[in-house]
Amino acid sequence: MFLGLDLGTSELKALLLSDQHQVVATARAPLTVQRPHPLWSEQDPADWWNTLTTVMDQLRHQHPQALARLQSIGLSGQMHGATLLDRRGSVLRPAILWNDGRSGEQCQQLTRDVPGLARITGNLAMPGFTAPKLQWVREHEPEVFAQVARVLLPKDWLRLMLTGEAVTDMSDAAGTLWLDVGRRDWSDVMLTATGLTRSHMPRLVEGSEVAAFLKPELCRRWGLPDRVPVAGGAGDNAASAVGMGLVQPGQGFVSLGTSGVVFVSGAAFEPNPSQALHAFCHALPERWHVMSVMLSAASAVTWAARQLGYQDEAALLADAATLMPAALEDAPLFLPYLSGERSPHNNPLATGSWIGLRASHERPHLAHAVAEGVGFGLLDGLRTIPPMQPPLMSLSVVGGGSRSDTWCQLLANIFGLTLTRHQDADTGGAMGAARLAWLATGAAIDEVCVCPPVTRRFEPEPSRQPLLAKRHQRFVHLYPALNG
Repeated sequence: MFLGLDLGTSELKALLLSDQHQVVATARAPLTVQRPHPLWSEQDPADWWNTLTTVMDQLRHQHPQALARLQSIGLSGQMHGATLLDRRGSVLRPAILWNDGRSGEQCQQLTRDVPGLARITGNLAMPGFTAPKLQWVREHEPEVFAQVARVLLPKDWLRLMLTGEAVTDMSDAAGTLWLDVGRRDWSDVMLTATGLTRSHMPRLVEGSEVAAFLKPELCRRWGLPDRVPVAGGAGDNAASAVGMGLVQPGQGFVSLGTSGVVFVSGAAFEPNPSQALHAFCHALPERWHVMSVMLSAASAVTWAARQLGYQDEAALLADAATLMPAALEDAPLFLPYLSGERSPHNNPLATGSWIGLRASHERPHLAHAVAEGVGFGLLDGLRTIPPMQPPLMSLSVVGGGSRSDTWCQLLANIFGLTLTRHQDADTGGAMGAARLAWLATGAAIDEVCVCPPVTRRFEPEPSRQPLLAKRHQRFVHLYPALNG
C-alpha cells in the first residue's frame, strides 16, 4: 500500500494505491486563498497542516487496515510557493503562492543582475517563481528577510512537519529559479543574486528516492508501520505525468486545473525561454520536461459560472455547448488573463475581458467564449513547444476540468489533436505521488509508471476546425492591441 498526498491550491487530496494499481481510497479537504492586495495570493501554512491531518484522520477512521500495510508516502504539490522559516523553524509570514503577481519589478531586476539567468535556469524570470518573491520580501519586508533561515516549497514544508527533514525534489526545485536545471544542482549565482546561500535551501533528492522517514508519533497516531519512508515526490505537473504514466519522451498531457498546463516529457534539457516556455527537471532521474502554463484555466470557468449565475461549472459548460456553429460567427471572444499570464506573454498585469459584445448576445454566448478562450490560451502555449519527431498527435487530459465531455471535445477541435481521458484523471497529482512512493521502495519504472485505462478519446471534428481557427486568429491579435 502506497500513499500519495497532493497539496493543491484549492484542496489537499490523499490517495491510497495498492501494488495492483488499484485506488483503495481517496480523501480530500478544501483550502482557501487570501488576496489582501491586488496581485497578491497567499495561504497560511498552518491551513495546509490542518487539511493534511483532516484527510489522514479520515483515512485512519475509514481504512485502518490499509494504512496498517502502508509501505511509503509520496508528496505532490503546488509549485513555486515561498514558505519562509526562522532559525526555530517557525513560519515568518503567510506563504506567497504560485499565482501571486507582485514581484514583476524584481523579475526585471534579476534579469539585469544575472545575464545568464535563462541559460542557468532554463526559464525567464516570472513573478510566479520563488526567487523573485524572496527578492520582493528582501526589498519590502526587510525585517522578515533578515530572519529567514530556510525557504521551503509548500509540499516540502509539509514534509518538514511529517519528518523533521528539510528536503525537496528536482522537479519542484526547478521552479524556484535557484536550480541549475541542466546540472540538477543549486546555482550559487542565482542564490547570491537574491541574498541567499545553500544553507537556506533544503537538501536535493530525485522524486523517486527516499527523502526522509515519518515521525514515530505520527506513525502511532495514524496506525502506520513503525518506519515509513517519505519519497522525494514532485511538483504537481510532474507528479501528474507520473500518475498518468507519461514519462517517455514525446508523451504529454493538458491539465485543466486552477491553472492550465500543456506538458511534454523529454530525455534532455531543451529550454525555450524566449516564448516563456518552462523547462524543468522531471520527477525521475536524468529526465526533463517542457510545459507551457496559463494562470487561469478551470478557475476562469469557476469565476464565470459565479458571475453569470450558473449553478456550477458543469452547468456553464453544458450551456456553452448548446450554441450552434452559426451562432459563433459573431460571438464574443474572451481573454482568460484573470490573474495575469505566463506562456507566452509573461505579463502579471495582463487582464481578462469579454470583447465583441452585442445586444443580441445572451448568457450561452458568454459561457462559450470563456470555455473557448481558455482553449485558445492553451493553444498559444502549445505552440511554444518545439516541433517533435514524430509530430505530437495526441495528449492525455487531466485535472478537474477533464470531467467535462463538451469541454474536452472543444479543446480537441481547437488543438487539432486527439485528447485521451484516463481512469482517475482528476487525481493525477495524488496518483503520481503514490507511484513515486512505490518507486522509492525499489520498484521498476516500467512496472509502476503504466498508463491507466482509457475511458474516452476525443477526436478533432474537421467540420468545426475552420471557424475555430478563424476565431483564434482574432483572439491572438487582441492581447497586443490591448496591452498597456
